[in-house]
Amino acid sequence: MRYDAILLPELVEQLDRLGRADIVVGIPSYNNARTIGHVVRAVSAGLAKYYPDRPCVIVNSDGGSTDGTRDLVLSTDMGEHRTMLLEQRTQPMHRLTTGYRGAAGKGSALRAIFAVAAQVGASACAVVDSDLRSISPEWMELLLEPVVRHGMDFVAPLYARHKYDGTITNSIVYPLTRALYGHRVRQPIGGDFGFSGALAAVYAESDAWETDVARYGIDVWMTTRALAGRFKVAQAYLGAKIHDTKDPGSDLTAMFTQVVGTVFELMGLHRDVWRGVQGSAEVPTFGFRYTVGVEPVNVNVERMVTMFRQGAADLMPVWRQMLSEETCAALARAAQPGSRFDFPAELWVRAVYEAAASHGRGALPRPHLLRALIPLYLGRTAAFVTHTATATAEEVEAEIERLCATYESLKPYLIERWDARRS
Repeated sequence: MRYDAILLPELVEQLDRLGRADIVVGIPSYNNARTIGHVVRAVSAGLAKYYPDRPCVIVNSDGGSTDGTRDLVLSTDMGEHRTMLLEQRTQPMHRLTTGYRGAAGKGSALRAIFAVAAQVGASACAVVDSDLRSISPEWMELLLEPVVRHGMDFVAPLYARHKYDGTITNSIVYPLTRALYGHRVRQPIGGDFGFSGALAAVYAESDAWETDVARYGIDVWMTTRALAGRFKVAQAYLGAKIHDTKDPGSDLTAMFTQVVGTVFELMGLHRDVWRGVQGSAEVPTFGFRYTVGVEPVNVNVERMVTMFRQGAADLMPVWRQMLSEETCAALARAAQPGSRFDFPAELWVRAVYEAAASHGRGALPRPHLLRALIPLYLGRTAAFVTHTATATAEEVEAEIERLCATYESLKPYLIERWDARRS
């Protein structure tokens, strides 16, 4: 199949001249001149070291950078690889850079990469973020080898992270995705993935590209599509991911609403899949686990508690439209000042499940529902940070495991609420 309707004409011409390629690595970008040279060099070195006998393509899908990002992709000195090679490269390695069609955002950029992979007949693919400071050549082996040698269709990243980095993932996306689809993919919105050419074609031909998938929702959409489609899924330990971290209490409105909104939308699309899933199982994990230093994350607990209490004061009428009376009463009690603040895990999971069911039935405009959920997320995060303030990273991970168990044990409640919304 050709993908002329997705790819820009000049890129189609380049691909026609190039012919087939076995491995495609995509790098979506937007004004990443400061870091993209390092990413391109690392990808190139990794492909040269691990896949010298396979024709490879590095494709940069750019969202209209004005800082010279695309020029750097093509002009970056690839360096001298002979000192790290076991054998000399026998197949070409091409670099391409292109714009993309569709709404501005990472999803549209990745769609172009998926289409390139499908059009050149790639058997294995990877995508990596363009702002990485910690990427190494070994990432190529870790993301691609499970596909090339072990028949996997999708490889999620597994990073070493600060205990409070990724609180949206830890509190809702990971445990909810795990409970729904029964696989323990620890970082379903990690940003760097490996996947088969067959799955790339499925992604490219999806009809999801006019939704928030084209913006922040792409990563969890990729993971969920692989899980719900019963593709072979694994994860690979990449070490630390060094990137610009944010205080969980800072303004994450757009990211939260688009990511969580995508998870909720996908629940509606795949309800026949997740309704029959009970419990969860580990997925194959590739790579050697080792301890690395991670960048600290500053957390303003007081600010998050204040925003939760303000939400309880201002949004209770909205909460009553999306949550049960019992849950709203418990939230009101949790928001009362004067005592030690707490937001129990079971209360949080019930609220998430009720919100998901209300989102599915259109209890109120979906953007309003998702924004109304943010103070609850901040309250739960504040309680989690307070509870684990002196805990080690391993102890925090154990606490997240207990939260996941709560999601799984309460899944019958989700199904009950989901079914009630249609009666």
